[in-house]
Amino acid sequence: MMTVREVAAYLRIKERRVYDLVKAGAIPCTRVTGKWLFPRERIEQWLAEHAEGALAPPPVIAGSHDPLLDWAARESGSGLALLATGSLDGLERLARGAATVAAIHVREAVTGRYNIAAIEHALPGQPVVAFTWARRTQGLVVAPGNPKGLLAVADLARAGVRVATRQEGAGSQILLGQLLAGAGLGLDAIAEAGPPALTQTDLALAVQEGRADAGLAVAVVARQARLDFVPIAEERFDLVLGRRAAFEPPFQRLLAFARSAAFAARAAAMTGYDVTEVGTVVFNGP
Repeated sequence: MMTVREVAAYLRIKERRVYDLVKAGAIPCTRVTGKWLFPRERIEQWLAEHAEGALAPPPVIAGSHDPLLDWAARESGSGLALLATGSLDGLERLARGAATVAAIHVREAVTGRYNIAAIEHALPGQPVVAFTWARRTQGLVVAPGNPKGLLAVADLARAGVRVATRQEGAGSQILLGQLLAGAGLGLDAIAEAGPPALTQTDLALAVQEGRADAGLAVAVVARQARLDFVPIAEERFDLVLGRRAAFEPPFQRLLAFARSAAFAARAAAMTGYDVTEVGTVVFNGP
C-alpha cells in the first residue's frame, strides 16, 4: 500500500492534487483508520489505463527563438528540436500536446513581471512547471554607428524610421507594444519594414541588409550580425513543460548541460545573457 505522499511522489504531482483525485473518486484508494491508502498494483494499472492511447508530444521546444537555447539543445544531445513560432503560440502548442516544451518571455503589462500570468491563462490548472533559462537584455538593433540616432523605443515613431517587427504573439512584439504604450504611442505609430520577422535572427538580418533601420531584439543577435545595440530592458526567458516531461531524459540532458562550465562560457561569449538562475523553478502548477 502507498501513502498520499508516496503516490504524489510516484505521479510527480502535489499531495493536494492527490486529495482532489480522491474526492472526485478518480483514483483507486481505500481509507484505513482515517488515512487514505493506495494499492500499488491498482495505481500502476490506473496509470497505464489513463496513458493508454495517449500520444506523447513530439520532442519539440516551441515558442520563442533563443540563440543560446538553439545551441544548447544540439550540443547537449537532448534530442529536442526548436520550432520558433512565438511565445504565445508555444504555450498553445504545449496545451494541445503539439510540443514538449514552450519557450517564452511574455511581459505582463500592469506589473512588468514575466511569464506567470501567460502560463496560468494558457494552461489553467495544468500540472506544468516552468524553469528559468536565462535573463536576457532586450534593446534596439540598429545599423553600425546608429546613423538614425535611435536611443529609446519612442524614437522608432520618428518620420523616416523603418522598423522590423515580429509576429503577433512573439514576446518581443508584446514588449514593443507595451513600451510604445508607455510612451503614449501605439504600434500604428511606427512604419513597419515589410512582413514580420519570424525569429530574432531574421529581424537582425533585415537591419543588416538595409531593409529596416531598427527592431527590438536580444543583444546576441545584434552581435552575431555585427550591428550596434541600444539596451532597453532585461527580461526573464523561461521553459515550460509538463511535470512528468521535466523528469524525462531529453529535458534532463538539456538541464544538466545548462549547468556546465561549457554552457556558462558560451553564454558569456554570446553577450546579453545572465544564466546564474538557470534551472530555477519559477512556477509549479497544481
